[in-house]
Amino acid sequence: MRQFYERTSEYELDVWSEWCGGFRPLGRALALLFSRRLQQLNVPLSALDSSKGMSSAVLSLRDPVSSSVVQTAWVRELHATKNTLYAGSYSVCRVPEYKLPCVKVVFPLPNGNAVVLMKAQADPDGSFSVTSAGTRFGDAGFYFVVHVKGGFAYARYVRSLKESIRVYPAESSTVRADHVLWLWGLRFLRLHYRMRPTLKPYGDGVA
Repeated sequence: MRQFYERTSEYELDVWSEWCGGFRPLGRALALLFSRRLQQLNVPLSALDSSKGMSSAVLSLRDPVSSSVVQTAWVRELHATKNTLYAGSYSVCRVPEYKLPCVKVVFPLPNGNAVVLMKAQADPDGSFSVTSAGTRFGDAGFYFVVHVKGGFAYARYVRSLKESIRVYPAESSTVRADHVLWLWGLRFLRLHYRMRPTLKPYGDGVA
């Protein structure tokens, strides 16, 4: 599983989605009004949307002076629909209400961004989990940020929205992940991922 985190761009991804109860119409409304227009957060609405898998590109953003990596962008696109599932930058940060480092994910949006701060945990069974569950501003969780004139920004903590991702080793050379999202304490979406090393073209190896 460590190899997946260190060499993510060398893995192919498949995803399955499961909308819960009456939340599917909400997903369709968000797709029509928001996701498809902005090409961001295009969560699969049916099995056909993800039937052909997805692309996965990892880009390192470096400081122009020191050449050190300051952000890592991960862009995933669904092959069947050509829509961007996620386009976000990943880094590590600290927040006032939690003593350990958090995983920080930033999704660019018009005039601002969505920020997800996630607590990380290594589990005894060899899996790795991140959770955005918090209680107040300054804790892990979801934030929406809007930039205004004069270099100012407004941030809102969305306590009602939470998520968890559990990544675990599966069959040989395969890594799987379960991604669950809750709204007002109700699970509304579950995504399951399978990540496998990309097969090299025939004849590309060394005899």
